[in-house]
Amino acid sequence: MKSGNLEKELVQYYTVPENIRIGEGAPLFDFLAECIHHFLKTYNLSHKKLPLGFCFSFPMIQKALDVGILVTWTKSFNCPDVVGKDSVQMLNDAIHRRGDINIDVVAVVNDTTGTLVKGTLVDQKCAIGMILATGCNACYLEKVDRIEKWKGDHPGVDEVVIDIEWGAFGDNGVLDFVKTEYDRAVDNLSLLVNSFTFEKLYAGKFLGELVRQIMLKLIKEHLLFNGILTEELEQHNSFTTTDVSHIEGEHWETEIYTIFERLGYDKISKDDIHIVKYLCAITSLRGACIVSICLSSLLERMNKPEVTVAIDGSLYKHHPKYHPLMVEFITKMAPGKKFKLILVEDGSGKGAGLVAAIAVRLKEKTNL
Repeated sequence: MKSGNLEKELVQYYTVPENIRIGEGAPLFDFLAECIHHFLKTYNLSHKKLPLGFCFSFPMIQKALDVGILVTWTKSFNCPDVVGKDSVQMLNDAIHRRGDINIDVVAVVNDTTGTLVKGTLVDQKCAIGMILATGCNACYLEKVDRIEKWKGDHPGVDEVVIDIEWGAFGDNGVLDFVKTEYDRAVDNLSLLVNSFTFEKLYAGKFLGELVRQIMLKLIKEHLLFNGILTEELEQHNSFTTTDVSHIEGEHWETEIYTIFERLGYDKISKDDIHIVKYLCAITSLRGACIVSICLSSLLERMNKPEVTVAIDGSLYKHHPKYHPLMVEFITKMAPGKKFKLILVEDGSGKGAGLVAAIAVRLKEKTNL
C-alpha cells in the first residue's frame, strides 16, 4: 500500500488438514504459525518485522482490536480447549514457540468484517459484508443509538459494525417449522449437531449433502436410478456443492455424466438426469431465496439511499445462479431499495490486512 493505493498483493493458500481441525488447539495454531513462516520464507520477508491482521472466522467476543475470545466453533473445526480463550494470544504463543519469525498480531477481525473493510476500499457505498462459502454470515453498519444492548458510553461515532452471526439463527427451534426431513438428516450427520441451523439450509458445506439426502429418498422409493444405490453415493458428502454448481452451469449435460461416473453410475437415463438437474435447481433456488430474505431485511433496516454489499466466498463465486437469483429476490423483497452485490475475492484476509495497516497508522499518530 502506498499513498492509499494497493501496489502489490502476494497471496498464498493453505489447506488445514482434518486431523488439525479437530482435536487440541495448540497444533492448530502451530500449523498457522508454520504457514506464516512458509509465506515469509517464500517471498523473502523473514528478515522483516511485520504487523499481522488475523482473520478468525468464528464467533468471538472482541474485547479489544487484538483480543478475540472464541465463543464456539463452526463448520468443520472443533478444538474444544480453545473455546473461551483468546485466539490472538494462542497465535502469538505459537509464533513465539517457533522463535524464527518476527510478527506482531495487531488486529483480529471476523471474516465478514474483513470483507466489509475490503469492500469499502472498492466502493465507498459498501455497508454490508457477507460470507457465502462453506458457511454464511454477515455484518453491517448500524447506528449506535439503535443498539439497545450497548453497555457503557457510546463511542464518538454514529455507526459501528455489527457482526450478526446469523448462521446460528434457529438453534433455539424457531426454524423447525421450515426444516424438512432432508435438512434434519444433514444436521444429524454434521460435525456440530443442533447448531448453526440456518446456514445448514443452504451454505456450501451442506448444499451438496442436502441434494444427496433427497436422492437417497428417491432411490429408496425406486424413483431414481432404478432404485440402485452405489457404494460411492452412499458415502456422506460424496455429492458436493461443487457438483451442484457444475450441474447448474452452462455445460451441465457433460458435467452430470462425469459426476455420476465418479459416483459409480456408468449409465443414467434422461429421466434421471432431469430429476437430478431439478433437485440442484430447487435447492439452489431455496438457498438464494433464504439468504436474500436476510439481505433484504438489512436494507430495509439500514434505510440508506444506496448500499453496496461486498460478498466473499466460494459458493457465491462459483455457483452460476446465486448472484442473479439473489438480485431478483432482493429486488422483489426490498422494493425501492437501491443496492449492488459485488464479489470481493479474498476479502476477509485482505480486509484483515487493511485493518492491521490502519491500526499501525493510528498507533504511529498516537505516539507522535
